[in-house]
Amino acid sequence: MRGEHAAYACGAALGFLGDLIAADPRRGHPVAAFGRAAGALERRLWRDHRGHGAAHAVVCAGGAAAGAALLERAVRHHPGARAALTAAAVWAVLGGTSLGREARAVGGALDVGDLDVARERLPHLCGRDPQALDGPQLARAVVESVAENTSDAVVGALVWGALGGVPGLVAFRAVNTLDAMVGHKSPRYWRFGWAAARLDDVAGWPGSRLTAALTVLAGPDRRGALRAWRADGGAHPSPNAGPVEASFAGALGIRLGGTLAYGGRVEHRPVLNGGARPPEVSDVERAVRLSRRVSALALGVTVAGRLAAGAVRRRRVNGNGRLSR
Repeated sequence: MRGEHAAYACGAALGFLGDLIAADPRRGHPVAAFGRAAGALERRLWRDHRGHGAAHAVVCAGGAAAGAALLERAVRHHPGARAALTAAAVWAVLGGTSLGREARAVGGALDVGDLDVARERLPHLCGRDPQALDGPQLARAVVESVAENTSDAVVGALVWGALGGVPGLVAFRAVNTLDAMVGHKSPRYWRFGWAAARLDDVAGWPGSRLTAALTVLAGPDRRGALRAWRADGGAHPSPNAGPVEASFAGALGIRLGGTLAYGGRVEHRPVLNGGARPPEVSDVERAVRLSRRVSALALGVTVAGRLAAGAVRRRRVNGNGRLSR
């Protein structure tokens, strides 16, 4: 059991380092392959019905998790292979470096006043309509996307990896990918995507709270982050994006939220940290740096938590053994 948890810790650290060194490839990424398979199954299963959407979510996420469980079982007696499998899975599911790269691409375009390039790159981060956005609005969209995806693309995956090993990592990324594909409130997916969206809400809950807590610890304004999280985190329509975006807003001393255009419709979201100034271009880089600090802390916390849980289990097993003698 000790080797199992040590192999996970080593693999998670190596996978995290791998994401820093070699971010998501342009082609051939495992998550993209999963997306193509999920899209093919959607074309067969789609009906304007929640039951069909639930079947799609269960088959896709459950199948991915089952495949990962079989791989992990195959290497359970080989610590080196188990660590390598964990490293590969962590690298595949994390997206922190790509998140920072895309955010900086938009920020760099805004910094030189090239709004056309900034609008062209924004869809790499989020699904908002960029054409009507000016510079400050684009900066706000980037900061909000960095905050939310710090949880979705990094912290949440590490939490589920610590809880469930490679199957936990893969299942979380599968659920998150399905939500991005079918979980939005368009006419086609209003019913079909309901199950994927609700499953993503459940899966994302622990990671979003850990992200908000680590933002309080790592941010330049700890009191502001905690205050905004408490005051505004529950006002956001997303139960998981709210705490994260609010804590980022408070930590950076800026105002987030408000009106946005998304998927062909206009949404009027509550303002987060309303007494602060609106985001500026320079806040993009500040948000990326905060995201990196939070991600590194999340790796440490989740690995330490898994090792500590393993130590507690060993003590209980040893204690029961002594009592039985």
